[in-house]
Amino acid sequence: MTVFTSVREKRLWGYTLAIVVAIYSTLGLARTLDDELGSYLFSVWVWLYVLGCILVLATVIMQGFEFRPGGKEIGIALGVVAAYLLIIVRMAMPTERSDLIEYGVVAVFVHEALLERTRRGRHVPIPSLLAIATASVIAVIDGGIQWLLPSHVMDPTDMLFSVLVVVMAIIASVSLRWTRRRVSHLMGH
Repeated sequence: MTVFTSVREKRLWGYTLAIVVAIYSTLGLARTLDDELGSYLFSVWVWLYVLGCILVLATVIMQGFEFRPGGKEIGIALGVVAAYLLIIVRMAMPTERSDLIEYGVVAVFVHEALLERTRRGRHVPIPSLLAIATASVIAVIDGGIQWLLPSHVMDPTDMLFSVLVVVMAIIASVSLRWTRRRVSHLMGH
């Protein structure tokens, strides 16, 4: 018996692992660069962050749509974008903002892998909650690793924020899927 139910599930878990390894391996880098390059790096962070947010939103939205979106789907997508923008505006440090990107994407990929597993006939109890739990554990481990780094301080608020990001990404993905199924059902597809 194989561990994965399909090539797609294997690919999704592979992407998740690659993202987590990238996050963990660069934990000390962001703060060090920020300390060393200061205001010059700020403009670079802003553009990288904007690009990252676009990629996260595209990931969440594309996972929710498998056809051309209608008015209701676009409304949900705009709500997701608005929620993310409100959080972005209120955050002070670009390094903190990266959690929106990092753990939003991790959550969506874990969720997609679990949904693929379910589609292939394997029992996965409440995939959305399991995805939240899995991605949250990954985020909390991140906080634990930071505690071990000399240039970092373990901050429970950051860990809580990372868990909030995970929950937001899953809620957004589930909302888009639900809207798509509802509209498809109403249209008789």
